Amino acid sequence: MMMRGVFLVLRWMGLLPLAWVRALGFVLGLALYAMVASRRRVVWVNLTLCFPHWSRTQIRKNAVQAFVYFAQAWLDRGWLWHGDPALLRKRLHLSGALEELDGAEPTVIFAPHFVGLDAGWTALTQQIPRQFTTIYTDQANKVSDAWILQGRKRFGDARLFGRIEGVKPILAALKNGEPLYLLPDMNFGPEESVFVPFYGVAAATVPSLSRFARLGRAKVVPVISCMTKKGYEIKVLPAWRDVPSGDLVADTALMNVRLQGYIDGMPSQYYWVHKRFKDRPNGDLPPY
Repeated sequence: MMMRGVFLVLRWMGLLPLAWVRALGFVLGLALYAMVASRRRVVWVNLTLCFPHWSRTQIRKNAVQAFVYFAQAWLDRGWLWHGDPALLRKRLHLSGALEELDGAEPTVIFAPHFVGLDAGWTALTQQIPRQFTTIYTDQANKVSDAWILQGRKRFGDARLFGRIEGVKPILAALKNGEPLYLLPDMNFGPEESVFVPFYGVAAATVPSLSRFARLGRAKVVPVISCMTKKGYEIKVLPAWRDVPSGDLVADTALMNVRLQGYIDGMPSQYYWVHKRFKDRPNGDLPPY
């Protein structure tokens, strides 16, 4: 019942001016940083490992900002999933190598875990005349699950495949010309990962980007979403012509190297609340 009330409030907030929503997100982010000590520690550990040259002042500044961006993006779902479509077109600016998404060529979209990942998905499904697919993890709370599914299916007859469905339907859609919006830059356990460097630290990384590109004979197109004062800038980058190479581990390591370049441009907008280094090689203890 409480979650239904939360989502009703978010829907109402979608009617507010964006500056008001962002101001509320700023306050919520500061509150979360102050109150959720366990997750604050995760962010601090991640930033310390990835940016060892930063001072404590720099780490604190970016950690606080990471919580603020996280909260603001969460509140933005109110207008992303319930706002007027014309309003979304004004706030979601899609640019870059848009020609990479023309036609029906099999395409894997590399969408890193920046806070604007839902904005990027919404912009693509609303503004590009193709049917997009992505992989979805069921939420424990059924009310939240239904709300998220409804929001992500809002435009373009989008298809969300559950992880339990396996790869066959995903590959079939990919080969049929439905771009796959893939977010492989997380730690999903050592069983389905390879250990490759991420900012010089071994990180369990899912090699699905290389695998789907190879099996689907697809090109890889990065799409980077950046939060701005006016909404979001969603940039489509030129396709990677050197992935897949045939070497799963090398491709995954290259993915992380290029991801680092994207993060360096807006470090506090990355999803640092995730335990990126939870699993360690050789059974070492996690840093958290």
